[in-house]
Amino acid sequence: MKLKNYLLSLFIIALSIPAFAASDKHQGPAWQSTEKNFSINQIRDLALIYQGGSQRIPWTEDQIEPYVVHKFANGKKNWLFDGFLFLEFADMPECNYAPGYRGKRDARKDDWQRYLDRMFEKDKALDALNSCIEHQKAAIGDPGFKHKVVITLPTPMPHQKDWGEVNGKKLDFDKVGDAKIACQWYLDQLTDRFAKAGFNNLELSGIYWVDEDMWHLDGFTKHISPYIHQLGLQFVWIPYFKAKGFENWRELGFDIVYHQPNHFFNKNIPDSRIDEACSLARHHGMGMEFECDENALFQKENSSYDRMNAYMDGFWRHNVFTDAAIAYYTGSHLMLDFIKNPCPENQAIMDRLATIIVDRRANPSLLPANKKSKK
Repeated sequence: MKLKNYLLSLFIIALSIPAFAASDKHQGPAWQSTEKNFSINQIRDLALIYQGGSQRIPWTEDQIEPYVVHKFANGKKNWLFDGFLFLEFADMPECNYAPGYRGKRDARKDDWQRYLDRMFEKDKALDALNSCIEHQKAAIGDPGFKHKVVITLPTPMPHQKDWGEVNGKKLDFDKVGDAKIACQWYLDQLTDRFAKAGFNNLELSGIYWVDEDMWHLDGFTKHISPYIHQLGLQFVWIPYFKAKGFENWRELGFDIVYHQPNHFFNKNIPDSRIDEACSLARHHGMGMEFECDENALFQKENSSYDRMNAYMDGFWRHNVFTDAAIAYYTGSHLMLDFIKNPCPENQAIMDRLATIIVDRRANPSLLPANKKSKK
């Protein structure tokens, strides 16, 4: 899904081959799930919006509109995603918000502050999303729900000594207590600013842990999770395929976790990877991530259009669309790219995906029991 996933792809292929080779033809692959349930969540369909780094588009109202509503080939519009994850892993080329990226240094306190400032900038990001929903309500009617928002918590980097101070105390991120102080400082600012912004169409629903494995801060999340819950928010994670710690997500303090197949990006990975990822997610009680990017455009040279369709086919095979919470990775801005590159094929694949999302909103079994009374 992100840079390190591409680097790991060949290694992951090698790991997955033996499971197929050892499978019994009567029993199915060795990884086949015997667990009953995927995770469901108060957000059925969560769109990933990469925002905050200087390398990103500003996410004005026009830019975010294709994620809020979809216009079908017959001209009809309908609401699309019911949740939005605003995330960032680096402000390129300056600094990293998570380990393993190519910024010049680890993000400091002023970088965390700048990230928040960009999130709340007028006519962009959250403000643009809120305004877009308001304008679409006037055009197509009230959706019957508030759109939910999940926002990234930057990673307190291991061994970092130069992050800065809170209340006159210089923080050392090799100390769990100091890392917690920084995270709590950030979360307090975030929740306070969101409440004061007065977004009438948005609800702050969760906090996202942006590091996609537990190699660097194994176990730290369970220390910050109680504070996130104290704020009335969910703790959200999207580990890459078989990432370290993915099977122990509950013990790590998370409330909802989406498993990445990491199939779309490498044509040497067979479609059976989607089957394996879905089965593992069901076995461990997770949700699923749907993956595509600008290479899904039909006009693209060596297009991955068919691989995007393969996700939809695979998710139907494993009842993901009827039984699971889903997060949608669409590159930097694929929904906008589809609008800018009109052709019957691009319209058709987006109509197919949008129809699924619209139908999922009418499925009450996709909401937890205490949420089923709400649309």
